Amino acid sequence: MTDALWTFGEIVAATRGRPVGAEPRSVDGIAIDSRTLLPGDAFFAIRGDRFDGHAFVSSALAHGAATAVVSNARLPALGRVTGSMIVVDDVMEALRGLAQAARVRSRAKIVAVTGSVGKTSTKDMLLRALGGILPTHGAPASFNNHWGVPLTLARMPADAAFGVFEIGMNHAGEIAPLVGLVRPHAAIVTTVEPVHLEAFASVEDIAFAKAEILTGLDPGGTAVLNRDNGYFDLLRRVAIELGIKHIVGFGAHPEAEARLDDFVLDADGSTVSATILGREITYSLGAPGRHLIQNSLAVLAAAAAIGADPENVAAGLAGFHAGKGRGERSTIQVGEGSATVIDESYNANPASMRAALEVLAQAQPGPGGRRIAVLGDMLELGAEELALHAGLAEPVVDAGTDAVFLAGPRMKALWEALPPDRRAVYAGSATELESALAEAIAPEDVIMVKGSNGSRMGPLVESLKRRFAPRPLGVAEGAN
Repeated sequence: MTDALWTFGEIVAATRGRPVGAEPRSVDGIAIDSRTLLPGDAFFAIRGDRFDGHAFVSSALAHGAATAVVSNARLPALGRVTGSMIVVDDVMEALRGLAQAARVRSRAKIVAVTGSVGKTSTKDMLLRALGGILPTHGAPASFNNHWGVPLTLARMPADAAFGVFEIGMNHAGEIAPLVGLVRPHAAIVTTVEPVHLEAFASVEDIAFAKAEILTGLDPGGTAVLNRDNGYFDLLRRVAIELGIKHIVGFGAHPEAEARLDDFVLDADGSTVSATILGREITYSLGAPGRHLIQNSLAVLAAAAAIGADPENVAAGLAGFHAGKGRGERSTIQVGEGSATVIDESYNANPASMRAALEVLAQAQPGPGGRRIAVLGDMLELGAEELALHAGLAEPVVDAGTDAVFLAGPRMKALWEALPPDRRAVYAGSATELESALAEAIAPEDVIMVKGSNGSRMGPLVESLKRRFAPRPLGVAEGAN
């Protein structure tokens, strides 16, 4: 890919801005956070939930920003700023304008991913596998909202061969404008599950909201839909009504065009046999979990839809590994031995909880070790939240879990539903749970931690890793 991302003139034209001050020849990147800005980036001073980027314009320019995109209304308050600026009516609209320009100039084949569960891991699989073939662009994190999608698109180099975009939502109507920017050649809906029920009257309404991703599909594009999900027929009907002619189902269903034929699960990954659009393929997946196998089928189907060889793409999946908060594994030192932490702490809903418990079931504790589930509240589930928490009791038992640590008021419902011999400790919050969990961990245990972001299970994982950090070789405990 070329070094310069944009010329200054291209950004001025795309944002419909007015240049002020010195004009840099080119711009190497796009930033909205002065803390992560690199020299040569254009800094877009957007207003976020907690901060207004205009407060950091001077800092961004002082740290090497090529230019800053600022609001005309905030210009007087900036004072005597030294450096290049582009003045616009609305900075967020300017970022969207640059995103549109990126899409217009790009010849990349683009995949967009949404779904109640598995968006980020599917996006990461696509990035890993397609990136092994040709230059591929996508966000390194879960940039799937009203600023993350246009930011990722604005950062796409002109010579990228493939682009991968994750699109999320909390309410109806949020996906349509984002997919309208991306205009993918293939759109994946991983699954539809009871998530964000506080904002929806039913799971069917969630399905219709997810179906918005099909409204922005490029003419002649392909809809890749979960054939095993109960809302497949609804999504397929929406696709047909939109005039989409290429619809590919994925899953174990016998009529799926990307069909799972067989698989072998183990603690560290999987071996998969599948038929992808009539081609039999066997491949390795470098992270464990039946849910990841399911979504790897969508990856191969989408890859085929955009012209990539699915067999070459499948070969790249062996190098896929679960990321932080999404199944990442860490070894911690416990006494003279060690234990394994499975970090599933990035958000939770009933479907992802079950998937994480299945991963725990595949994990093999060492001699005398236990499977330990550490679970925090699932949020935004609406009126049925207590029943949905209590409903996890059977999956917990089926996973062969030996001890369950629970945190949060909603998890009290699961505590009461669990068999007494599985109950370890219940606490009102993750912070209150931490000491009891740390005291209970023993060598050879496998500890899986999961909860919604608001339940603060991620900090609990980091605390465990600090508390039980492996000692450097040759340093005895208590040595000076």
